Amino acid sequence: MDNVKRARQPKSRRVWYIAGASVLLACGLYGGAAAYAGAKIPANTSVHGVNVGSLSPEDARQLLETKLKPMETEPVTLAVGKKTETLKPSKAGLGIDVDATLAGLTGFNLNPATIVERLTGSQSVEPVSTIDEAKLRDALAKLAPKFATKTAEGKLDFDGAKPDLTKPVTGIEVDLDAAVKTVGAGWFAPENPVELPVTKQEPKVSTKAFEKLLEDTVEPLVAGPVKLTDGTSTARLSPAQLAAAASFKNEGDKVTMSLDTDKLIEAAAEGSDGFKSTAKDAQIVLSGGAPKVIPSQTGKSIDPDGLADKVLASTKDPERTAKVSLTTVEPELTTAKAKALGVKQEIVHFSTPYPAADTVRTKNLLAGSRRLNGVIVKPGEIFSLEKALGPITAANGYYGSGVVVNGFATEAVGGGLSQISTQMYNAGFLAGYDDITHKPHSRWFDRYPAGREATLWEGQVDMQWKNNTPYAVLVEAWVGGGRVHTRLWSTPYWTVTSSSSAKYNFTNPGTERNSASNCKPENGGKKGFSINVTRSRTSAEKTLPAETKSWTYSPWNKVVCEK
Repeated sequence: MDNVKRARQPKSRRVWYIAGASVLLACGLYGGAAAYAGAKIPANTSVHGVNVGSLSPEDARQLLETKLKPMETEPVTLAVGKKTETLKPSKAGLGIDVDATLAGLTGFNLNPATIVERLTGSQSVEPVSTIDEAKLRDALAKLAPKFATKTAEGKLDFDGAKPDLTKPVTGIEVDLDAAVKTVGAGWFAPENPVELPVTKQEPKVSTKAFEKLLEDTVEPLVAGPVKLTDGTSTARLSPAQLAAAASFKNEGDKVTMSLDTDKLIEAAAEGSDGFKSTAKDAQIVLSGGAPKVIPSQTGKSIDPDGLADKVLASTKDPERTAKVSLTTVEPELTTAKAKALGVKQEIVHFSTPYPAADTVRTKNLLAGSRRLNGVIVKPGEIFSLEKALGPITAANGYYGSGVVVNGFATEAVGGGLSQISTQMYNAGFLAGYDDITHKPHSRWFDRYPAGREATLWEGQVDMQWKNNTPYAVLVEAWVGGGRVHTRLWSTPYWTVTSSSSAKYNFTNPGTERNSASNCKPENGGKKGFSINVTRSRTSAEKTLPAETKSWTYSPWNKVVCEK
């Protein structure tokens, strides 16, 4: 029995040995297959269209370095709406990580599905990016202003009688945090421009609100004339007149249109004498050698109450007619207001001699004085001599007389009016008014105070001062007794003191040759010089800093006329 048992044991062990060997062989074959599959890139594998199938990792790496790496330098188009800019990836911290891209495509793996996929399947992968976020953010921050759009509120206006709508604009700003993520994920060889994420700032008043007002109110307003009638008088307000009376206001999230009642009444008065105001302003005139207030008068005019609403309502009526009524109205300048202006007494009287032998020049002095006589400059207003005298033309009563142009004596219409300019400059100077603009002559005429005189040249040189007092001023001007006079009537406000320096920096006259056809020879002889003039002003309320003005006069050169 023992012999039988010993004979059977070797046979059993052989079976187990064979089975074990078979398993080991199978495992070896499977492991070999896994090792083989993991040693090379799976067949039919591509990276962004580059076929790397069945290549070793090193060969695949070299191929991708050659094919894909250059794309790091190719510009990428970024977009916000229709605006586009380009970004160079390599300069913005963007690149391709070839090793990370190939990782996982090779290597030992006992998963049967993976082995089968590597041996028989196909796959397409995209490159793995490297991103330096700080560098990318900096690059995008530099481009962001080019994509930005400022928020702009809309505007309604009229171009003549035609409505003009400027639509509001939504503000756009690149969202840098989101843009870094968007560009980092989609920068590599995109088929279309990479759309950057943005934040928007809407205008307060929407386009819809403007378009509604335009359609409901503005366009009907100027669709045709509007007739105003009180049953006796009738006036037609043209679309242009209606548009001129309209104004627009953005308030909160709304836009509104309003009509200026005064402009509507003025337009009606132009269309019918029956709508002209019969009220009369008070007048301040010179009478008996002193200022006098001629009282104002009340009168009749269109009742402004509800007028704008009536006109707007009429634009929705096929007849486009608004019924109005007349009411008693006060004048703009009442007697009380005129008296409060304080035109009571003489505050300045200034005069200079004039060459009476030059009769043509004297005519210009007379014409200029007549235009100034009675001019009133209210508190805060600026007096402009050019505006008061102009236009300086023969048709307006002026004559050709002597002037100095570019240092040469010649002739022009209005010659001599510089003396009027000197008069008005000194009147304002002595009254303490603010000097807005003036220009002394290029050479000194001894009939004027040196450094305290002014010339005039229409369209180029004006003389202006500002009434900086609480009172109006009335101008009186005349020519008589061999002198040109200017007197200002008002209420005293400023105490003015002035002083002039001695003349200095004298320059000797020379000889100049003039080939102009209208040349006038001159003997010359007077020296040029510089001078400073200082003025101080004090009132009951304040003292202004002293002001000094300097001027340099050219010498009177000898002028030789030549062809």
